[in-house]
Amino acid sequence: MHADISLAPDDIVRLRLRRQQLRNPYGETIDDVLRNLLAVQSQEFPYARWSVAQRAPGVTADDVEQAVADGRILRTHILRPTWHFVHRDDLGWLMGLSAERLHQGNKGMYRQTGVDEHAAARSGHILAEAVAGGAHKTREELAGVLEQAGFPGKGLGFVYHLMHAEISKILVSGAPVRSAGGALKQTYALFDERVPDNGSASLTGDDRDWALGQLALRYFTSRGPATIKDCAAWSGLTMKDVRLGLQIAEESMPGALATVAIDGLDFYLLAEDVEALAVTSPPTDDGPLLPRADLIQCYDEYVMGYSQSRHYLGGRAPYFPEGDAPIHVVLLDGRLAGWWRHGFSGGICELDIRMNRSVTTAEQQALDAEVERYGRFLGMETKLV
Repeated sequence: MHADISLAPDDIVRLRLRRQQLRNPYGETIDDVLRNLLAVQSQEFPYARWSVAQRAPGVTADDVEQAVADGRILRTHILRPTWHFVHRDDLGWLMGLSAERLHQGNKGMYRQTGVDEHAAARSGHILAEAVAGGAHKTREELAGVLEQAGFPGKGLGFVYHLMHAEISKILVSGAPVRSAGGALKQTYALFDERVPDNGSASLTGDDRDWALGQLALRYFTSRGPATIKDCAAWSGLTMKDVRLGLQIAEESMPGALATVAIDGLDFYLLAEDVEALAVTSPPTDDGPLLPRADLIQCYDEYVMGYSQSRHYLGGRAPYFPEGDAPIHVVLLDGRLAGWWRHGFSGGICELDIRMNRSVTTAEQQALDAEVERYGRFLGMETKLV
């Protein structure tokens, strides 16, 4: 359905905040959030926990860590590729859709590091045996296992043997463990023991078409309004595949999505949002009170979910600051307004927040409220420094 309505930049921001569950309707559980977003970028694990929790009020850092330990949330290289959280019910088909392209993208590094078909098969078998039966192992432990078998235990060779095993559905994230110093360390587990009905290594034919339709539907319902190019950049798929996915999604759920032309580009979004806009503007927030501050990680899906239309975040300039400044993003009413990072000292979380302009009294109160919310998530005293 092509809708003949006009969307202002503020409408786009408000709709994205809602569909990404940074505003009502929130997820009730961690599972809800992951099923909605499909994949959540997570290379910085401590901050990625917050990306999940802030979309499901009341969820804590401990809750997210437990979900990872239980295997409901899995963390692996997928999509572009980089680390992502994915719900275990989705990882099998999503990896099947991504695997061939990811291996193709890594081909040059495989050649450079000696990860050929024979070596990868051997190292994959060794890694699978090492973690079988729930014997989850840290990266360092797996380095020792590979080194003992004559494979690289460090450097790029080690990294690409591990990544090959992830993409080939041999390894996936295990239960995190605490080091002697209390730091949380990630582990690896056997993919087959953590992912139900994981299917074949790569999808073909009708299975691939179904997966393309699922990805397109899940992306645009959780991140719309967005463009085909946004989805292609986020997923690593070609624009041709995204268009095919949209066609399949329309056939399976007629009328679920709509398109709106903005500045000469087609934006896809939920049809129900278009219908609501035809009557009134979308809700501004959880209520009438503004402003609203959000501390989001720099790899949050509200940032990384877009490429062509990321400028609605707050201008076309790069959003990463230079030098040693914090790189995580402060939002005021959904727009970039500064940067932040956390640090820990004496059992207290210290937040370094640097705004890109002076703030009003009301905006400072909104920031203070968000700092308190972050403290509740961590379960510790949190203060500005």
